[in-house]
Amino acid sequence: MSYLVYIVDDEPDILELVELNLTKAGFLTETFERAELMVRALANKVPDLLVLDLMLPDADGMEVCRKLREQDKYRKLPIVMLTAKVALDDRIQGLDYGADDYITKPFSPQELVARIKAVLRRAEWETFNKVLNIDAGLQIDFNKFEVYVDNAKADLTLTEFKILQLLTKRPGWVYNRQQILDFLWGNDKIVIDRTVDVHVKHLRAKLGRFAGFIRNLRGVGYKFEPDADNKPKENMDSHDKQ
Repeated sequence: MSYLVYIVDDEPDILELVELNLTKAGFLTETFERAELMVRALANKVPDLLVLDLMLPDADGMEVCRKLREQDKYRKLPIVMLTAKVALDDRIQGLDYGADDYITKPFSPQELVARIKAVLRRAEWETFNKVLNIDAGLQIDFNKFEVYVDNAKADLTLTEFKILQLLTKRPGWVYNRQQILDFLWGNDKIVIDRTVDVHVKHLRAKLGRFAGFIRNLRGVGYKFEPDADNKPKENMDSHDKQ
């Protein structure tokens, strides 16, 4: 199966370069010079990945990304930001707004293709229609990117959810900080190890009495390990929890 990639950039030369290299790599592509045109296309067909420029004539790419992440239909759409904004604050903001990767111009077309493939690989393991029930009080809905603690929805950021998603994929398995960073943001080296610690701290706070299920091995990394009496069990039937 060929992946469909939407490319949004107001520079025709960049559009042509990205489209050419993705086509050579076996991807299907659709190109747009305006955010509005891409949003209209999304309403009819959701691609497998979106390459999004940040400085568009009709919209701020950051805001486009943020608004897409607020809609259930697009919360799992992989987004790669491609931009001339090279400042550290811009990169961090882009990732915090929900981008899966952030690539600055000028860029290597080969690296762009490689990082798009990496983003798609990270998304592949997610199983549709899956709800993970842990004890009676902790539920993770991978369809809706929602977590419930004692029947109350926990207000997790996308990054916090992805960390929980990774750790619960293999309970008891220890992931070091670099593995967690790679899962979150690929090869973007501007993100430092301590970023993981900050996100895990916030995640634990939001998990309430289940915070201890995320355990730290000093000098190694993190793992998800419920108490012996509360082993996680998978329910493959998706359902809403009110």
